[in-house]
Amino acid sequence: MAVHPLEDRVLIKQCEAEEVTTGGIVLPDTAKEKPQRGSVIAVGPGKLLDSGKRGEMGLKKGDEVFYGKYAGTEVSIDGDPYVILRETDVLAVLVK
Repeated sequence: MAVHPLEDRVLIKQCEAEEVTTGGIVLPDTAKEKPQRGSVIAVGPGKLLDSGKRGEMGLKKGDEVFYGKYAGTEVSIDGDPYVILRETDVLAVLVK
């Protein structure tokens, strides 16, 4: 299934939730925190400005990003967890 975000939105595939803490404790499903990290899968064309032009997107497909804990809308596509959010809800891009 193909998904194309609109305006200044991005589609992010969520990373898997941590199953074991750094101390080695196994977390049950109810104790796992919602992931705040993911990979950009698709990027919208950019926000339509008052001048009639489209603003440039600072993100691109393949970027690893951190986003706000309660940002965006969670969706499931072909059984995989994704989140759709505005580019401004992305907090940081991981540089490798």
